[in-house]
Amino acid sequence: MKQRYTAILLLFTLCIAFTAFAPSKKKPVKVYLIGDSTVADYTGDYDEKDYMTTRYPIAGWGQVFQPFMHKDSLSQIINIIKADSVIVVDKARGGRSTRTFFEEGRWAEVYKALQKGDVVMMQFGHNDAAENKPERYTNVTAYKEYLRLYVKQTREKGALPIILTPVSRNYPWKDGKLGNVHGDYPQAAKDVAKELNAPLIDLTQLSMDAFTAKGKDYVTSHYFMNLPAGKYEAYPDGQEDNTHFQPEGATAVAQLVFNGMKALNPSKTSAKR
Repeated sequence: MKQRYTAILLLFTLCIAFTAFAPSKKKPVKVYLIGDSTVADYTGDYDEKDYMTTRYPIAGWGQVFQPFMHKDSLSQIINIIKADSVIVVDKARGGRSTRTFFEEGRWAEVYKALQKGDVVMMQFGHNDAAENKPERYTNVTAYKEYLRLYVKQTREKGALPIILTPVSRNYPWKDGKLGNVHGDYPQAAKDVAKELNAPLIDLTQLSMDAFTAKGKDYVTSHYFMNLPAGKYEAYPDGQEDNTHFQPEGATAVAQLVFNGMKALNPSKTSAKR
């Protein structure tokens, strides 16, 4: 009886020891994307429309971002994310500015869900600058104020905010080089990042440089939604659109964002998460 009791005790002790020293699997980090149509995911139930018949081939860079968060890639951004897995949660929506994203309660939904260690990547500017659309227009001063709010409230939850300047459109081109179409908004985003010591990815400059390197003709036909008639069910008459992306363009931008993440050092730019 004594030997049996000793054996049971030994087995119990070994189980406790194994549990204590076994590597624990970290919970997945969620990367929340907030922004406009250039970031949005059009698949699933976006506006309750069937993607392949009513939207394809449009794609926001957030739509194709999950593959960049593969386990093998996470070691390249360990300065930002220390986890075994990442879930990309794309909350971006077409036509939204920093102001309307907040006013519609979209930010409240993200804020409520945020957990310590999560990441919020914010890219606005396209619709903020739309003076001809007062329902979404947000002047530079207000734009900066909403970015401050997003950064501060993200930190309140122990999450990491990352500001992105707006991705470039496919104009203006001059002498084979793509210029800035976003006016003062990219600099405003930089100013807020500097003021709040927040990580910044200058996606405006990165995309202008990348698109210039590819050339106007290539990005016009392969990256942006310039479509010939009769090729896609959703666009039987074709389309000219130099703002939104086809999958190849969205993937190219997602790569730029991932490269930008690799270059960040939050310990130097963000005093607190």
